[in-house]
This record gives sequence, structure tokens and C-alpha cells, in this order.
Amino acid sequence: NTVSNLIFIVPPIYGAIQTYKDGLEKRYLAAYLCLTAVGLGSWCFHMTLKYEMQLLDELPMIYSCCVFVYCLYECFKYKNTVNYPLLFLLITYSFVVSIVYLNLKEPVFHQIMYGTLVSIIVLRSVYIVLWVYPWLRGLGYTSLTVFLMGFFLWNVDNIFCDKLRALREKMPPVVGAVTQFHAWWHILTGLGSYLHILL
Repeated sequence: NTVSNLIFIVPPIYGAIQTYKDGLEKRYLAAYLCLTAVGLGSWCFHMTLKYEMQLLDELPMIYSCCVFVYCLYECFKYKNTVNYPLLFLLITYSFVVSIVYLNLKEPVFHQIMYGTLVSIIVLRSVYIVLWVYPWLRGLGYTSLTVFLMGFFLWNVDNIFCDKLRALREKMPPVVGAVTQFHAWWHILTGLGSYLHILL
């Protein structure tokens, strides 16, 4: 579960370097760096299993999704302009979610707030590939499918964790390792998120 976070770290660093070299807008650089932060935080959490490190995993998920929302809602604008009202709204959302989550310490709250952002991202992306840039459908649907496959496996792992763990004990180590669905959640959502930034 620790090493599987490399997919959140290596491709986005490459994307950030390429974005900088190509002179693209800073919002794309921010998107790649935020995805890298998710990977680094998740790496630290899965390596230590400490609560403080869990926050480094979960809160950057909120922040990166806010950057993704900003990028998606600014894709039809003039270059190098800033939408300050949207920026203020997303920073406020991040701040409020962080404060409430730090005090509440309720995973379901985090999941709902994260799910809300992901839903906004999906709806906006579908709008873009259906009605504005239909030639991007392949990339849009690929990123969404890969992400949703990871989400599905994460849920399977959560629901059937005890049974999967018992089953893994009977398997050869290599086979048991590839049935770590939480690791597949990292790999598929990391790849899906990277593809989504490309979109």
C-alpha cells in the first residue's frame, strides 16, 4: 500500500516538469503538484499508520480536487486570468472542511466532502466531452473508467477486508500481493487523476 503511491508521485512530477517547460498556466502546475502531495501524504500514512500522517493523506485529496474543479471551470477563459470568486469559494471550502474534519475526526464526513468534489469534477468533465470538446471523449471516459475501477476495488476491499485477508493467507505471497485492492485503489485513482489533468 505504500509503494503503490508511486503512481501519484512519479507521473505528476513528470507532468509538472513538462507543464513548466511548455509554459502552460500555473493552474496546471498546481494540479500536478497537488496530486504529488496526495501521493507523498498517502506514502507517509501507509508507511507509518499514524493519525498525523493520515491527515497528510486525506486533506490533500480535498485540496487537489479543489484545484481540479478550478481548472475545469476555467477551461474556457482567456489565458493568464484568475477567477477570484471561484478561487475564494474553493479556498473557503478547503478551509472549512479542514477545520471541521480536524475537530470532528469522522471519516464519513471526509468521504462526503471528497465525494461532493469528485461528483462536481465528473459532471463538469462529462459536459465538456459531450458538448464542448467531443474529440476528448476517449481520454475523458478512460480517466473516469480507470478512476471508478479504483473506487470499486476500494469498496470491495472495505466491505470484504476480513475475508480477503483470510484468503490471502492461503495464497502464494506474489498472488496475495496483487490482491491488495487498496493498493489497486491507489494505482487506478492515481492514474485516473493523472489522465484527468491531461484532459
